[in-house]
Amino acid sequence: MADPADPPPPRPVEPDAADCCGEGCVPCVFDTYEQALERYRVALAAWHARHAGHP
Repeated sequence: MADPADPPPPRPVEPDAADCCGEGCVPCVFDTYEQALERYRVALAAWHARHAGHP
């Protein structure tokens, strides 16, 4: 069972296609999402490592 004091990190919410204006913004909402998703993957891996061996 996961420790309630150390919950898994929340996955970032993927932007809807309509959230992108299509004007080539830098950064685009999808670029920002990809960066957040990478931080999430790193945080999730660290969380799994902390909870290795727990049921």
